[in-house]
Amino acid sequence: MAQEDDAVFTVPTCDSCSKPAVLEQAYSGRILCNEHMAKSVRKKIGRELRHQLKLPREGNTTIFVAISGGKDSAVLLDSIVDRVGNRPDVRIVAGTVDEGIEGYRPPSLLCAQELCERLGVEFITVSYPELNFKEMDEVAAKIPGLAKENKHIPRMPCSYCGVFRRQGINHLAKKVNADYVALGHNLDDMAQTVLMNMTNGDLERTLRLAPHTTTPVDGLAPRIVPLRWIPEQEIQLYALYRNLPLHHEECPHARGALRWRHRDMVAQMESDVPGTRHGLLRMADNIKQLRDQVIDLGGSEARPAPPMPCKSCGELTSATQCKACDMRELMNGES
Repeated sequence: MAQEDDAVFTVPTCDSCSKPAVLEQAYSGRILCNEHMAKSVRKKIGRELRHQLKLPREGNTTIFVAISGGKDSAVLLDSIVDRVGNRPDVRIVAGTVDEGIEGYRPPSLLCAQELCERLGVEFITVSYPELNFKEMDEVAAKIPGLAKENKHIPRMPCSYCGVFRRQGINHLAKKVNADYVALGHNLDDMAQTVLMNMTNGDLERTLRLAPHTTTPVDGLAPRIVPLRWIPEQEIQLYALYRNLPLHHEECPHARGALRWRHRDMVAQMESDVPGTRHGLLRMADNIKQLRDQVIDLGGSEARPAPPMPCKSCGELTSATQCKACDMRELMNGES
C-alpha cells in the first residue's frame, strides 16, 4: 500500500522582515508579523488622531473616552493615552454606560475598570436607572407584550439600547465637561452603518456620521472615531498584542438585530471584493465633503437645521421630543 505524504504546513513570513506572519491584509496585499501589524495599526490611529483631535495652543482639553470592556474601546483608550496621555494640557476620562444586562455588563465593567487602573485614567459610570431608563433586561422582557398592542414599535432591544446609551454617553461627557467624545467604532462598524443608511435611503444619518471635528454642534462635544479605518480583525490582534484586559462575550440581546444582517453582508462583500469596507466609508466621506462644498459656495439649504432642546429632558434633538423620551414613555406606559 502506497504511503501518503505528510501534509506540510508552512507559516508565511512577514513581507517586512523574516518573522512569522499573523495577518494577511487582502485589501492591501500585505502580510505582517505581530510587530509590523501593530506598527500599521498605530500609524492609522495616529493619522486619524492628528486629523480629528484639534488641541488648542493655549488652554486645557478634556477627552471623554466611551469604553465598554471590549476590544475596540480598549484599543481606543490605550492609543489615546499613548499619544496624548503625557500632555499636561490634556485630561483623559473614561466611562461606561451600565445598561443593566445580567451576566454581560458586570464582567465587562470589571475589564473596563482594570484597563483604566492600568493606564492611570479616571473611570466613571452611569446606569440606565440613574438616567430614568429601565434596565435592558426589563426592556427586552416588555417588548413582546408592547408589540402586540402596537405593531409599529421597534421590536429589537438594540433599537432602545442604542438611543438610551447615547443619552448615557452625553450625560457622562457633560459631567466631566468634555471637549471631545472618543468612540471606538472600527472599519467594519462604519461600513455596516453606511450600508444600513443606504438601504434605508437615509442621507441625513450619513451626513451626521462621526467624526464631527469640522462640523460641531452647539451644546454637544464633537465625536471622534480614531479607529474608523482599522478592520475589526486587526483591532482584535492589536488588543491581544498589547495584552489589554478584554471582555469577549456578545450582548445576549443583540442577536437578530438589523446590524447583524448588515454585518454578514459587509463581511461577504469584503470576502468577495477586498476593499469594499474602505469603499463604503470613502463614499460616505465624499458625500459629506460634497455637502460642505455646497455650503461653502453659499448653498444654505444644504446646511442641516440645528437641533433644538427636547421639550421633556432638554437634550438636543431634531424633533419636538427626543427619541429617548419617546421610548421612556413607551416603556413606562405613558404613550
